[in-house]
Amino acid sequence: MSEPPRDVQAVRREKLERLRARGVEPFALRFDRDALVSNVRKKHGDIEPGSSTGDTVRIAGRLIALRRHGQLTFGELRDGSGDLQLMLSEEGLGETEYAHLDDLDIGDWVGAEGEVVSTKKGELSVLASRVTLLSKSLRPMPEKWHGLKDVELRLRQRYLDLATTEETRERTRARARMLKALRDHLDERGFVELETPVLQSVPG
Repeated sequence: MSEPPRDVQAVRREKLERLRARGVEPFALRFDRDALVSNVRKKHGDIEPGSSTGDTVRIAGRLIALRRHGQLTFGELRDGSGDLQLMLSEEGLGETEYAHLDDLDIGDWVGAEGEVVSTKKGELSVLASRVTLLSKSLRPMPEKWHGLKDVELRLRQRYLDLATTEETRERTRARARMLKALRDHLDERGFVELETPVLQSVPG
């Protein structure tokens, strides 16, 4: 009889304790990035397959995929502007740090520093020389990264909907742009924004 699967949260908490035991703060207070994913794609999106740029960047975001192949691991990092592949190698990170990638999970927030390159298949990537854990995810993300299908769950857990559904993120960005344009328009005409008290704690 096979052993029942262990609780995912328990496994992630064990990883959390292993990180702390070796002196790694699993909830980092600071990481100075110097580029967004969209900046990297705009600047280097047309480089030839299999080539390197000589340009080193520091990017940060959530890990949405992690695939290990021996001495090479591919990750997918997502920030507010898009997704970008990370190439993590034992040669680039060092044997010890590469082994510590086992303590990373999908959903973790990380910072990565490295050279912008293109794979032989033409995938724009950051060949990381350093990876910094910024926030450990203790709860697993939904299995399907293309979005949640349960409408009620999407409404009740908006943070999951925003994390997994690009359409929802784009609507949120569009709403923010619309409100900013409206405020700018009224500010230029001397209007003052005022928030009045509400009569009930849950408006609706």
